[in-house]
Amino acid sequence: MAIFKDSDRPEINQVSPIAAIPGGEFQIRGRNLAKINRPRVLLGDVQAPIVIGSNSFVIARVPEGVSTGDMVVECGLTSSSSWHCGIGVQIADSVHPVANPAVDNFGNVYTTFSGSRGQKTPVSVYRIDVNYEMKPLVTDIMNATGLVLDDEGVLYVSSRYDGIVYQVTPSGDMAVYVEGMGVATGMAFDHDRNLYVGDRSGTIFKISRQRQIYVFCTVEPSIAAYHLAFGPDNSLYVTGPTTSSFDSVHRINPAGESEVFYRGLGRPQGLAFDAEGHLYVAASMGGRKGVVKIDPDARAELFLSGPNIAGLAFTPSKAMIVATNNALFRVDVGIQGFLPS
Repeated sequence: MAIFKDSDRPEINQVSPIAAIPGGEFQIRGRNLAKINRPRVLLGDVQAPIVIGSNSFVIARVPEGVSTGDMVVECGLTSSSSWHCGIGVQIADSVHPVANPAVDNFGNVYTTFSGSRGQKTPVSVYRIDVNYEMKPLVTDIMNATGLVLDDEGVLYVSSRYDGIVYQVTPSGDMAVYVEGMGVATGMAFDHDRNLYVGDRSGTIFKISRQRQIYVFCTVEPSIAAYHLAFGPDNSLYVTGPTTSSFDSVHRINPAGESEVFYRGLGRPQGLAFDAEGHLYVAASMGGRKGVVKIDPDARAELFLSGPNIAGLAFTPSKAMIVATNNALFRVDVGIQGFLPS
């Protein structure tokens, strides 16, 4: 009978990133991870497939059906102490977001079924309540794209098909807010409640509360969409994937002057700020897909791992809602989102 010493036990020293959704990967560093046999990684009672396994470094992929982030590495008959990771729990499927979801003050989540260009879908926008019950809210918008809420709880929806931004009340009543926005994609409000709309052909429009339209800034055209978010510095941050694999986050000051805030992301899409001024971007970095966290000094790290992420948003309960191209996940990250005030 083999005798195992404490010095033979697997030991987890670091897990990166701190969170993931199914299909994402955790990089595990430690000791004795494969000293005796090939390692086994468990998330709760679900075994995670091993991508790479060595004595000091393991990459494990998050499988479907995981509901807890308590990670243990087993090797032979020994196992490590538990390490807690953030795991995304699916709250909706059969959707098609192409940008950030929106979250109201009550915690209701709004997302789109956008469809391919010119495709009429049965539902344009869904509302998911705090019990994760999903119901249709809007049915008559072609290619619903960007979503943003104002301070009165009115939802604004852009259409990349007809260039219109629609207003939608909590009861689902819809009206045209502004027209002529080109290939209208991402939207954001500033602290004065002016609305900004990205036309992916190269223009950021500014619409005043009186619905006067201005060209705020011109930037490089995007092959997919512009995604917008205001930061605590009152600057507008913009992503728009191009054919490059080394794309940028642009920062536009209140005068409409643009500069590169961060360069080096693959296909950057939806973005959001936390209350401490960190920017989170759906993108890949160094070949790793997920959500990238960038601090105010433009230092970046992978925050969450996962494939096909189009956008994200923070909830009043300090969770992150992650939108892939066909589902939504809730990740309890304990982070307060930033709202312009």
